[in-house]
Amino acid sequence: MAKIRDIDLGDFPLLLAPMEDVSDPPFRALCKKNGADLMYTEFISSEGLIRDAVKSVKKLDIFEYERPVGIQIFGYDIESMKRATEITEQTNPDIIDINYGCPVKKVACKGAGAGILQDIPKMVRMTEEIVKTTKLPVTVKTRLGWDDNSKHIVEVAERLQDVGIEAISIHGRTRKQMYKGEADWSLIAEVKNNSRMHIPVFGNGDIDSPEKAVEYKNKFGVDGIMIGRASIGYPWIFNEIKHYQKTGQHLPKPTIKERVAVTREHLEMSIKWKGETLGIAEMKRHYTNYFKGIPHFKDYRTKLVTSFNLEEIRAILEEVEVKFSGVETLV
Repeated sequence: MAKIRDIDLGDFPLLLAPMEDVSDPPFRALCKKNGADLMYTEFISSEGLIRDAVKSVKKLDIFEYERPVGIQIFGYDIESMKRATEITEQTNPDIIDINYGCPVKKVACKGAGAGILQDIPKMVRMTEEIVKTTKLPVTVKTRLGWDDNSKHIVEVAERLQDVGIEAISIHGRTRKQMYKGEADWSLIAEVKNNSRMHIPVFGNGDIDSPEKAVEYKNKFGVDGIMIGRASIGYPWIFNEIKHYQKTGQHLPKPTIKERVAVTREHLEMSIKWKGETLGIAEMKRHYTNYFKGIPHFKDYRTKLVTSFNLEEIRAILEEVEVKFSGVETLV
């Protein structure tokens, strides 16, 4: 049973990873509906929160139906991170999560995200100060290390636990790897098997099928799995994993009708949350994923990503539903 303080996540929770420009409220709502047990917001800049930047503040939006939900913050300055924690706490999330894993150059090279993996003492100090600043449980998302010569995650996880974090999610790559190569879960297992660790340890990286999720659960013994890229355009993955874990059977793949219905729902929620112009623009990255593996779909994909007219997009989706009804997807 995985618990973060008094938040009961069940026997083997599936977490939605925080993903920039993806894990917004509309997407989280769909993942929740399809079996995600705990979700995190897109990462939010501590400096942006302090300056009251519109984009950063907007990311604090959370809704009752998505609980439990964690808000993830990042930054390089300890005082700024403490202030951002106070601002975040006022929006009443269930958890505050610290991003120590983002590998993107503009974040990491400023010493935030995965950049702090080059300064473990500062990472520990920052974490301790954040824990002291809030009454909420604090969790951490991080990587194995900065590069192959600094994979100190077993020691780092223990030190972070000692200053008060209540769960850790570990992406099985270094910052240098970015998202390339295979994720190394053996070190995540070492963290979990460290006899001094008593907080939940969640694994992240490369889980893209029910089989792999169950294999990694059994092989590496983690308390739960965090899923990122495999959920983009495919929120069904959470329930598919749960069903396979319980029965050893696969759920049927979503039909074209179901894919169109979820795309429509995502689009309408996106517009409701962001307004029509931005809502339509930001859906474009999702269309390719929702209709991935459908043969001869290229023309429709082009129409969807080039249209800025809501009625036209609705009409295209209707046409897709009729034209591709009964077509098996390739993935």
